[in-house]
Amino acid sequence: MDIEYVRNYCLSLPHTTEDMPFGDDTLVFRVGGKIYGLMGLNSGSINLKCDPERVEELRENHHYVLPGYHMNKKHWNTVLLNDGIEAKFLRSLIDHSYDLIFQSLSKKIKETLVDPR
Repeated sequence: MDIEYVRNYCLSLPHTTEDMPFGDDTLVFRVGGKIYGLMGLNSGSINLKCDPERVEELRENHHYVLPGYHMNKKHWNTVLLNDGIEAKFLRSLIDHSYDLIFQSLSKKIKETLVDPR
């Protein structure tokens, strides 16, 4: 999976912003100021938020889904981009992470962001 493909998909989600607060090798995707994805530009992976009830099932059934690197392993997965992952499945993981973060935003922030999906 190409890093530019992942970046472009993340940026296509409503109200997504990107920055690099952790250095030149980690791209961060946010909605409402909260992180939903961290992509290592040299590692070929992305960290995505996940419902704790899905974490183990995803890791057991997909060899490219690992415990979140440098993250809370109960809530975050690291997804390897170049290890056979299908684009549709990756998009669903990104969407899930985005939705979890969007739903966790305060009412005040949500009022400034209208989710058109």
